[in-house]
Amino acid sequence: MPTALAEVVSDFKEMQGQDKLQLLLEFAGELPPLPAELEEAAMEPVPECQSPLFLHVDAADRDNVRLYFSAPAEAPTTRGFAAILAAGLDSQPADDILAVPDDFYSELGLAALISPLRLRGMSAMLARIKKRLR
Repeated sequence: MPTALAEVVSDFKEMQGQDKLQLLLEFAGELPPLPAELEEAAMEPVPECQSPLFLHVDAADRDNVRLYFSAPAEAPTTRGFAAILAAGLDSQPADDILAVPDDFYSELGLAALISPLRLRGMSAMLARIKKRLR
């Protein structure tokens, strides 16, 4: 797991109960905006997410993969998941991203607080990123 993603997982492991949800909401507020040259219409939708989510994987430099996400402000859980992936995987080498366990999100300890359907959205985001890198 890339160091940046391991640090995010560690942050969640240190939290208990509702504090984990608060941390997820903090991440949601930190989702980076899209660059001016990238429009949501040109991004890949992730229909498995309960809220609209779009992503773009720029792997032109396989040693520095850039990840971009777009999710509405009224979807804080989805935005939080996207922000976790952005914080942990953006600018990482493709091989390191491909090596991330598909179920790494289970280590965040959110399963008791968030529905399995919502957690499936994070899994789908990672799966689509990996598919683009392959």
